[in-house]
Amino acid sequence: MEQLNPEVELRSELPMVSERERMGNIYTLVYELTIPEKRETSLLALSKLRETVPDLASILWHSFGTIAALLQEIVTIYPLLSPPKLKAHASNRVCNALALLQCVASHPETRTYFLDAHIPLFLYPFLNTVSKTRPFEYLRLTSLGVIGALVKMDDSEVIDFLLTTEIIPLCLRIMETGSELSKTVATFIVQKILLDDIGLSYICATYDRFLAVSSVLSNMISMLVEQPSQRWTS
Repeated sequence: MEQLNPEVELRSELPMVSERERMGNIYTLVYELTIPEKRETSLLALSKLRETVPDLASILWHSFGTIAALLQEIVTIYPLLSPPKLKAHASNRVCNALALLQCVASHPETRTYFLDAHIPLFLYPFLNTVSKTRPFEYLRLTSLGVIGALVKMDDSEVIDFLLTTEIIPLCLRIMETGSELSKTVATFIVQKILLDDIGLSYICATYDRFLAVSSVLSNMISMLVEQPSQRWTS
């Protein structure tokens, strides 16, 4: 009977052990999101790891209390929006929570749950801010990233949902007054809505909607003629 080389057998088991330990650490971090004293550290760690854990969206959604903890991070910031009192530390913390929600929004197994729970509506107060300080700009940009992750999937269910909300006027205002990065993401969202048949029909259904979108796009083109942007013209 052929004998296995113990070293080869040991090496073949090591990756499995390493992966098991890695996922154990992920589950621990997700659990610690529900512990207020440990939440900030877990938010930072998971936001950095989200691209390396394919099932993180499902783990976040199906873990008891996790989504509620992320939403708590969001609503805690509301009192700082008006009058504008948001500082960098608080902005970074809530943006880490938004990064995890973006993970849930972009995953095909959790996207429908995300929409059915109307979670994007929790982000709209952030998009409605006008302060141009860096904490607010970072907050708006990260919030736009969550909506951008939704429309990137080219799913009519997403467009249907967004059309029942105020996302178009919010994006139009950002396209006019936001930073270059925020304008880029807001324009991408509007573009995705226009490229969908349902979205295009909605925009063209009334004169006011069509005028609002066409006027903003016209103003942006005029601005690009006067102040060319490498990001927009490349």
